[in-house]
Amino acid sequence: MISALIKDFSDHWLLYCSIPVVAALIGWTTKLVAVEMLCRPLEFKGIPPWFGWQGVIPKAAPRMATIAVDLMFSRLIDPQEILGRIDVGELTTRLREPLDDAVAHTIEEIMMRYEPRLWLNMPDFARETMVRRVQRDVPELIDEIVTDLRTNLDQVMDLRSIAVDTLVNDKALLVELVRRIGKNELRFIVRSGLYFGTVLGFVQMITWAFTHSPLLMPLFGGFTGLTTDWLALQMIFRPVKPIKIFGIGWQGLFHKRREQVCIDYGDLIANEILTPAKMLEAVLNGERSDRLASILARRMDEFIDTQAAPARPLVMLVAGDSITKVKRELVPELMAYIKTSAGKFNHQAMQTLDLRNLVIEKTALLTDDEYEGLLRPAFKQDEWKLVAIGGVLGFLVGELQVHLLLS
Repeated sequence: MISALIKDFSDHWLLYCSIPVVAALIGWTTKLVAVEMLCRPLEFKGIPPWFGWQGVIPKAAPRMATIAVDLMFSRLIDPQEILGRIDVGELTTRLREPLDDAVAHTIEEIMMRYEPRLWLNMPDFARETMVRRVQRDVPELIDEIVTDLRTNLDQVMDLRSIAVDTLVNDKALLVELVRRIGKNELRFIVRSGLYFGTVLGFVQMITWAFTHSPLLMPLFGGFTGLTTDWLALQMIFRPVKPIKIFGIGWQGLFHKRREQVCIDYGDLIANEILTPAKMLEAVLNGERSDRLASILARRMDEFIDTQAAPARPLVMLVAGDSITKVKRELVPELMAYIKTSAGKFNHQAMQTLDLRNLVIEKTALLTDDEYEGLLRPAFKQDEWKLVAIGGVLGFLVGELQVHLLLS
């Protein structure tokens, strides 16, 4: 019996040696395909509704976005806290130059539109005095507006909807969220196919030597695809705490990388999802923009009255009708200017809000289950699909392998 096995191996050594190699290839290929099918394509490709495929993450975008945002706003981000971090004094100091430019531009634009003769005939020092006075009082106006926003934030802006809409409408960003915070884990899934496949390949080689059963290869291929996919997914999240297995320390990869994941997550939230530009866009053009306009209108009316107070009788005599028009049309003008000039303020606004560090700090305080929820929803509901795909691909490659062995 042993001599027959040795002779068979010596006669077909190349085929025998190919078995663990092909098994490793099966493991690697099935993992690579599984990871790519997790993320791509972003839209359904094929003949709807059954013959085709859409990436697991893009297909589940509404559900995944809701889960991610629920965690984000229940444990990480308090809109009131974000506004509470704004130091108006520091903000206006940072924005001194663009604010002064905006004030000078707005005053000249308004005066040339409503009182061009008065503006052009006014002495230079008088124009400069008017501009400097407004520039001096703008920080106080901003402070009052921020105070109003803090009090009425829910009426002006829905940060949760901003985040959900961003992730649902931009499936590529949702995929990037999973890829970035789970980059090492996805890489491990692919590499694990080589390791697990090689080990199972040697078992397969020994079994083939004793049986030469045509069913062995496809069954082993399917088993390799199924078990290695399942095992790789488990090793990402389990165990939560470090343990020793046969003297070797092990911890779920995602939990082991917690510190770096917190940083990557904070970067993504601050730079891609809840950027000042996206928040400003929602405030200026969202469903609640009229409420912001109402707050601005009230504050601007008071501000204009304050500026006109020192010479109110003369102002009303010379430009009474114009003052009324300015009050009516200033807010739309102001909002239009903010839209066109938003880029000038984005960097300073990011520094002032410091959302990145806030998210990093709060993510580090999550419980283990909550932390796992940053990535687990990408796999959990459709995990069986990834495992099944691995099994089917492994079976097909194993069937090809047996034809090569018997040819």
